[in-house]
Amino acid sequence: MSRTPPANHRPPLSPRHWPTWIGIGAMALAARVPWPLQRALGRAIGVLLRVALRDRREVAARNLALCFPDLSDTLRAKLLREHFAALGIGLFEFARAWWGSIAPMRKGLVVEGLEYMAATRADGRGVIVVSGHFSTLEICGRLMCDHVPLAGMYRPHAQPAMEWAVKRGRARYAAAMFPKQDVRGTLRHLKQGGLLWYAPDQDPSRGDAVYVPFFGLPAHSLTSTHQLARMSGAAVVLFQHLRRDDGGYTLRFLPALDGFPSADATADTARVMAGIEAMARAAPAQYLWIHRRFKRQPDGTSLYE
Repeated sequence: MSRTPPANHRPPLSPRHWPTWIGIGAMALAARVPWPLQRALGRAIGVLLRVALRDRREVAARNLALCFPDLSDTLRAKLLREHFAALGIGLFEFARAWWGSIAPMRKGLVVEGLEYMAATRADGRGVIVVSGHFSTLEICGRLMCDHVPLAGMYRPHAQPAMEWAVKRGRARYAAAMFPKQDVRGTLRHLKQGGLLWYAPDQDPSRGDAVYVPFFGLPAHSLTSTHQLARMSGAAVVLFQHLRRDDGGYTLRFLPALDGFPSADATADTARVMAGIEAMARAAPAQYLWIHRRFKRQPDGTSLYE
């Protein structure tokens, strides 16, 4: 099993990695700031990000216009501000998940649907736990690991020091971490009855993909959930997670998708994207709108040009 680095795995310490280590150290220190102050700082950082990251702001604004055409300009502008505030808070949530204490996040935590997961696992099947790219992704994954042994797939970092630090942080709570290229290890984990947390909702640069509806628009989407379920015999369960207005978190497993996988990879992928869309509608400010989700269209154009 492709687990995170063992305790004696040596970090990359050559001088060329020192700038990255400074950044890692800053994040590790930020993880120890009191949670109420982190939330306030996160909102302030969100304002700075919204001003400084002009390209990402424009992408997010375009996505909101495409996905919520019925909202007024005023409401979409408000949603854009809330989105960047969520991103700023999410930076501290990531830091806490990797290197800090999550005791404050456990207060007021609501966990629902564990009975669905227990029923799905009763026959020893593996489970693909599908979610989307939300600002709460990392902290809520760690919180759910208190209740079920989640493993994950990830894209390795190009910077070796960051790769070491993040994997070391995730070793604190994840059952295993599989690089996205390690299909064999992933399938073995699922066939052995393991749980795999997977987010297939971004426009892929490679891999088998089809166009399916997402907020009523064609979205280039990986068929990998269908393929993994077909090859492993695993069930598919949707995992909704969000940060509530009162500062607490809600984690929710939904019932396993019935009849999944079918013989139709496109139909299965459409079901998965519809589930993620429903989660994004439930917490629209927390979805990752800065991603160019519609950069590829069936006619070869982009919705960002």
